[in-house]
Amino acid sequence: MEELEKPRIARLTGIITQLQTKRMVTARYLADKHQVSTRTIYRDIRTLEKSGIPILTEEGKGFSLVDGYHLPPILFTEDEANAFITAEQLILKSKDQSFADNYASGVEKIKSVLKDAQKEKVDLLADRIYYGENRAEEKSSNNLMEIQTAITGFQLMEIEYLSSADKLTKRQVEPFAFYNNKGNWLLVAFCRLRNEFRAFRIDYIRKLTSLPETFSPHNMTIKEYFEKYIKNRD
Repeated sequence: MEELEKPRIARLTGIITQLQTKRMVTARYLADKHQVSTRTIYRDIRTLEKSGIPILTEEGKGFSLVDGYHLPPILFTEDEANAFITAEQLILKSKDQSFADNYASGVEKIKSVLKDAQKEKVDLLADRIYYGENRAEEKSSNNLMEIQTAITGFQLMEIEYLSSADKLTKRQVEPFAFYNNKGNWLLVAFCRLRNEFRAFRIDYIRKLTSLPETFSPHNMTIKEYFEKYIKNRD
């Protein structure tokens, strides 16, 4: 009986984590995530509700935690803690200062809930990881976090952009996504000046201003963007 309960306990813990990290999760998503039936997920949700966790169920949409409800921190496994530390060493080499600073701040909060033995191990691991790119730890931009906020808020931005040909232009853009290529961050946005999607190197942006105006979300995924715009260049 005990052996049968262990997977369910792990699954319930996982469901709680997913409820905290997403605004809304569907029964199908949870079922696929934990490789069980949707009927099992509905039973798990009822079990969590009976234990006092306030879960809202919206027909046809999914489940969410009651707004404002926070659960105590969930302990990380050693492998999960090590993964965060490894990622931190990579991100600290990022050429965007705002990204490196905010990730480091987030990892400090993660470390605060680790057990003492885990803290010693992750500190040791941090000293044993070397990432060869950007060895000088050059920081060429400080805009990535503001751009992320504009992407999720569908907020129009005005940028002064210096092209590789040293031509400075001012343009309004609708930020869509960003990606990293050979250590450089690029913003994918719909440019109102050119009336098409463009990719802008973030370190070439001389001035960036978030405007109060918002725009309608673009009905496209980042995968579709690459298939439509990047492959056509080959």
